[in-house]
Amino acid sequence: MNKIRCFVALTKGQVNRSLYANLSTSSVAQKRYIPRRAVLYVPGSDERKLKKIPSLSADCIVMDCEDGVALSKKTEARNLIRHVLDTGMIDFTGKDCSVRFNSVDSGLCEEDMQTVLSAKVLPSTVHLPKVESGDQLQWFNEKFTSALGNQEIGEKIRLIMFIESAQALINLPEICKKAVELSKTSRFDVDGLVFGSDDFCADIGATRTSSAEELLYARQYLVTVAKAFRLQAVDLVYIDYKDLEGLKVQSEEGCRMGFTGKQVIHPGQVTIVQKAYSPSEEKVAWANELVKAFEEHQKEGKGAFTFRGHMIDMPLLLQAKNIIEMVSKVKC
Repeated sequence: MNKIRCFVALTKGQVNRSLYANLSTSSVAQKRYIPRRAVLYVPGSDERKLKKIPSLSADCIVMDCEDGVALSKKTEARNLIRHVLDTGMIDFTGKDCSVRFNSVDSGLCEEDMQTVLSAKVLPSTVHLPKVESGDQLQWFNEKFTSALGNQEIGEKIRLIMFIESAQALINLPEICKKAVELSKTSRFDVDGLVFGSDDFCADIGATRTSSAEELLYARQYLVTVAKAFRLQAVDLVYIDYKDLEGLKVQSEEGCRMGFTGKQVIHPGQVTIVQKAYSPSEEKVAWANELVKAFEEHQKEGKGAFTFRGHMIDMPLLLQAKNIIEMVSKVKC
């Protein structure tokens, strides 16, 4: 398709920013980009489903301790996830191996972390649901650090935060600011936001519809704040998993809004979602040409420059680099 897909974590910088007078290769150094076009949850208490992970094509596989697990199965879930990580019994090649803990207020989060984060092999990403304040993140940081102990982790573990209530939405800039500040000294690095639409609807008393028109403001606001802090933004679940045409429409809508990926609840949703959040050939060509032009200007000792009639600033350059890196990592 000729339509440009807007899936990357970095926007074109639509807020006013001064141009960088002297862009350099070192100045665009950035953390490794992890694609999360489709975020698929697998109950941590279900060994049969966990063993299917190698056959799943989703970018991000979330071994779940939270909503996908009954209260009576919480201990079983965290222990089984720990076993998966300890033994390497499941191949996560090409996938973001991640774990969703229970929320800070659940009383279960600390035990989740103590069990999962003492595994021989750690997940690359952890998901924290129902974040509503900076104080919760401060608590999470302290317990996260304690759970890791003296383990050598190499690259920082990525943190994905779930926004699922009116209070969370109101506090979102504060939450993101706190997460970014903690990332400077913590052993985690905040990487994205997820919109938890069902809990949000329940919290505000909205009626969930397939069009999601009742969630338009919340979705747009979450994307705006996420991009202001250079975070990925993962859109709501499409609840009718059998309606693939409706899923396609909503996925393409989310992409146009600026989301970088979408939650999925069934493997049959993955292909449609990942196609919607993949770049077109034209966008890939644009990214390659922009980076090439940048490198040529660097060799000539030039700073800011124009490309296809637009002055190039840092967010645009990083967007191009993310497109190139993402395309090199995904198969579909």
